[in-house]
Amino acid sequence: MPDVEYEPVSVKAVLSEMKDTAELLIDLSYSAVLSGSDELAEEVLALEERMDVLQLQARMSVLMAARSPEDAEQLAPVLGVVGAAEKIADAAGDIAKIVLEDIGLPEAMRAAIPEATEALVRTTVAADSEYVGRTLGEINMETERGVRVIAVRRASETGKRAWITNPDKETEIRAGDVLLLRGLDEGLAAVYEAATGEAYDPPEHTASPIEDLERAVDSIVTMKDTSELAVDLAYGSVLFDSEAVAEEVVELEAEVDALKSRLEAWTLRAAGRVDDPIELRGLVHLAAATEVISDAALEISEGVLRGLDAHPVVAAAVEESDEVIVRLTVAEDAEIAGHTLGDLELGTETGGRVIAVRRPGEETEWVVSPDADTRLSAGDVLVAKGTRAGTERLSAMAGDPREFDA
Repeated sequence: MPDVEYEPVSVKAVLSEMKDTAELLIDLSYSAVLSGSDELAEEVLALEERMDVLQLQARMSVLMAARSPEDAEQLAPVLGVVGAAEKIADAAGDIAKIVLEDIGLPEAMRAAIPEATEALVRTTVAADSEYVGRTLGEINMETERGVRVIAVRRASETGKRAWITNPDKETEIRAGDVLLLRGLDEGLAAVYEAATGEAYDPPEHTASPIEDLERAVDSIVTMKDTSELAVDLAYGSVLFDSEAVAEEVVELEAEVDALKSRLEAWTLRAAGRVDDPIELRGLVHLAAATEVISDAALEISEGVLRGLDAHPVVAAAVEESDEVIVRLTVAEDAEIAGHTLGDLELGTETGGRVIAVRRPGEETEWVVSPDADTRLSAGDVLVAKGTRAGTERLSAMAGDPREFDA
């Protein structure tokens, strides 16, 4: 564990980085399990180590800022948010260790992933890559290839790892950068080859001897998407000081609990049908870690649920993180009403993306990670992420700019 000494740092900046790191950790850890990738799992542990440093910096800064009982009372919820982010990081690390320590996963999981599910791939940019010296805006791989760079890791001059989470169109690619790419296999193959000069070798799909493995994988994918959404909404509830958004976190936490029970039940039934039940042990670990993540999301929004005033530094950190979270309702005359996400090309038009849709009148029913065929209708509740300018544009297109005035 790295030594950490006190140094004057902005609590807002540290909290903002912790938020972005926690969200990336969830994505990386589940992707490592689904793809059986040691490389992605090792990136999770590297990020978890970075989170340890951030949480210590945040705690020291908060303690230095408390000069009276009144300060302590107001800053106590900040420590709660720090602690919740740390729990998410620890849970993501536990998920990664399922892969690195061979705790037990069916080898055929990759083959059971639905075809429309995007994969996450780690690649290192070669010195002679066509991407070197160009910005992501110039490369435009999301529009041309359907591939998004969700993070960049590069070595600093001191040799330490520096992370760029949620890189934007101004981010310039350098030789030696490690890119974390998300997309479908066809687009990933083209981007991987352009970045490395080598052919993309997707994981082999092994036939499953386990009956109904697809159901377990569907549950894992849904748990990943639901826990990610719970964390996003938890931070959003703090940003907007919105009890309604915090209540959504409560419902999502209950949904994750139900998914956990479902996966555990499937694992116990499947154990009697396989030669070596130990290969299913990792699924039990995964279910437990997911519950920790959703519980941590609930902790982040707990102050809002209890009617406590969040310290302004927390909301400011959420608002100034790499991506802004917004909750919008599609108006009757909205320009996006009646169109599919594929038709709208919101990523290109606004720089924002819809991460979940809730239909009116459907209790606890979310369309999580909607695809290009998802059609938006008046009354739909959208959760979107992106830059402030992008989400403001999306808000206007939805006919609901009120969240920015919250």
